[in-house]
Amino acid sequence: MAMAIAFFTIPPNSTPNLRCPLKKDAFNFIHLLKPTPRRRIRRELKSVAAMFTDNVVVSDLIAGGLSGGIALSLLKLWEQTAKRRIFDQKLNRKLVHITMGLAFMLCWPMFSPGRQGAIFAALIPAVNILKMLLMGLGIWKDDATVKSMTRDGDYRELLKGPLYYASTITLASAIYWRTSPIAIAAVCNMCAGDGMADIVGRRFGGQKLPYNKNKSINGSIAMASAGFLASLGFMLYYSSFGFMEESMKTVLGFLIVSAAAALVESHPLSSELDDNLTVPLTAVLVGSLVF
Repeated sequence: MAMAIAFFTIPPNSTPNLRCPLKKDAFNFIHLLKPTPRRRIRRELKSVAAMFTDNVVVSDLIAGGLSGGIALSLLKLWEQTAKRRIFDQKLNRKLVHITMGLAFMLCWPMFSPGRQGAIFAALIPAVNILKMLLMGLGIWKDDATVKSMTRDGDYRELLKGPLYYASTITLASAIYWRTSPIAIAAVCNMCAGDGMADIVGRRFGGQKLPYNKNKSINGSIAMASAGFLASLGFMLYYSSFGFMEESMKTVLGFLIVSAAAALVESHPLSSELDDNLTVPLTAVLVGSLVF
């Protein structure tokens, strides 16, 4: 039985149609393994805002739906912890206070650049403003939300702190947006700063401030530290998308704003008005001077 062996060769002057397709695929694969420049990374990260469609309006609608879904899921989680009494009611309220605004800021890169993306993003907390008004006026009943967001379970409290909270995030989105350190400072000091001031102050607040016996030194230090670190973290987060530049001037500005916000929060007048009003106002005013 004879065995036939055939040899195939490719002519030197072969046309592109005769070239081996594996050669092109191999070069493409090797190209993917090369280090990606930082600018290209930023361009790819920016595409998050249009990850689903090339239509900017539809993309913003999808981003709004995802952001709203994340916020609603997080709120439902804290409602369940309040209902099951996993945490003390005051601690549960502060956990809501810290996480809701910061989680929403993490979603900002999903929206398109420019004013349109800012407005679409602002609609999410704006809906919460309407909800706080309806519930605070007694028109809409929701005991789980009231327990998770109020000090004493009184639905009328929603017309103060929670309403100011939602208003701050709405205005930070619509007016300043993700390219402004003022937006970062206002939300971070209100959420992380004020939230940690209460948690630390209640547990380690033995040494009170001489001008306000309801506030502690440790609580004020915790507020300034948490607000500053959260602001710094979001500066790095947004700079990775190319929304803002990292600089020592911005870092120093965040430090000044956080110290000023902690000082105002510790004043007796701040408690009478509401920390959710005085802290972001301070951040905006001082931020306008230092940034």
